[in-house]
Amino acid sequence: MNKGKLYIISAPSGAGKTSLIKKLLPQVEQLMVSVSHTTRAQREGEQEGVDYFFTSIDAFKSEISQGCFLEYAQVFDNFYGTAQSSVETNLKLGIDVILEIDWQGAEQIRQLLPETVTIFILPPSTEVLRERLQGRGQDSEAIIDRRMQDAVTEISHYAEYDYLVVNDDFDTALQELQAIILANRLDIKRQRTELLPLITDLLG
Repeated sequence: MNKGKLYIISAPSGAGKTSLIKKLLPQVEQLMVSVSHTTRAQREGEQEGVDYFFTSIDAFKSEISQGCFLEYAQVFDNFYGTAQSSVETNLKLGIDVILEIDWQGAEQIRQLLPETVTIFILPPSTEVLRERLQGRGQDSEAIIDRRMQDAVTEISHYAEYDYLVVNDDFDTALQELQAIILANRLDIKRQRTELLPLITDLLG
């Protein structure tokens, strides 16, 4: 059985990353999203173990010292991290795993696992990005301004990624994400293992 492939999908806040991934999952078999650990407060409607694993700052720092995370970062005033054990378990089962993390986390993962496939999602324009952030109705204008500034930093790292997808038309962006996943499942390393009996037969 082939080992699963690890994917990183990054985007500035408001680019539509989470919505795209939620639509992608039911359309592609053997694909899952790793649930991150966070120290931020649980929001209304969020479920423990589904949206995040919610933990305290002290507990998070303890797990850092124990080497429990593949990557972690401080975003605003909160910590976010990816547990190493759950990712490795699912990859061994042949499941492709998506990490929704920023450029800092992506940099850490690349150093540990250089074969990771990385995808960056861009908004179609600055104006549309601000409109999407305002449309959420969750943040003040001051916080939106801060997110817009952070978006410039995040986007400045686009060239470090393997693929770029522009989320202008949602369905098109979704199809492009699906195409990236499926194409990577057809690479020679994976197919050579999967199709060895057929290749052996064809070569006589």
